[in-house]
Amino acid sequence: EESLRRLGTDWIDLYQVHRPDHTTDIEETLSALTDLVRAGKIRAFGCSTFPVEEIVESHVVAERRGLGRFRTEQPPYSILARGIERAVLPTCRRYGMGVLTWSPLASGFLTGKYRKGGAIDLTSGRAALHPHRFDPDAPLTAAKLDVVEQLVAVADSIGTSLPGLAVAFPLAHPAVTSVIIGPRTMEQLEGLLKGASLTLDDETLDRIDAIVAPGTDVYPPDGVWTPP
Repeated sequence: EESLRRLGTDWIDLYQVHRPDHTTDIEETLSALTDLVRAGKIRAFGCSTFPVEEIVESHVVAERRGLGRFRTEQPPYSILARGIERAVLPTCRRYGMGVLTWSPLASGFLTGKYRKGGAIDLTSGRAALHPHRFDPDAPLTAAKLDVVEQLVAVADSIGTSLPGLAVAFPLAHPAVTSVIIGPRTMEQLEGLLKGASLTLDDETLDRIDAIVAPGTDVYPPDGVWTPP
C-alpha cells in the first residue's frame, strides 16, 4: 500500500522480484505475488537474473499449486556477455515469458569510452567500484578491449555507433522483448534510440558471432550473478 501511495497509482503493471531469495521457498514467493494479483495491486509479476533452473522450478511449482507464474525475466545480456543464449533465453521462449534485458553496454565497455591503448581511470565511476574488471593490464580486460576494437569496425561498416550496435544486438534475438537502457544525457538517449530502431542483417550478426561466439561470455563475471 505504501509503495502504491508513493507511486501515486492504484496498481503496478509489472512487479519483478529483483533477485532470487534463497532464504524463502519459491512457493511462498509465488503465493504472495499471486495474492497481490488477485487483490488488484499488481497486474503481472516477473523475475530478474534468475538461473535457468530456478525459472523452471518456479513454473513447475506454479502449475502444481495453482499459482500465478513469472511472466517476465530480466537478465544481463550484451555482445560481451552471451551466456544466457545457452539456456535462459530458450527456456523463456518455451514458457512464453517476456525478456527485458539489461546492461547492453556491458558496464560501459560498449560505449566506446574504454579503448585499447587508452587510459582508464580506475578511481571514478564503475571502474572505482570494480577496478579489477577495468584494469587494462588484466588478461580478461585486455580480451574485452580487443573485442571492442573489432566491434567498432563492425559498427563503422554499417554506419552506426558502437552503442547503437550494442543496443541493436539483443533486440535481434527472437526471445528478447525489450532492452533496458540508462542514458545520462539527451545525446546518449538519442544515440541509443537510433540503435533500438536498427535491424541487424544476417551478415552483421555472423560477423559478431565470429568475434564473440554464441552462448559465450568474453568476461564471465558480466553474465553471472552470485548471491550476496
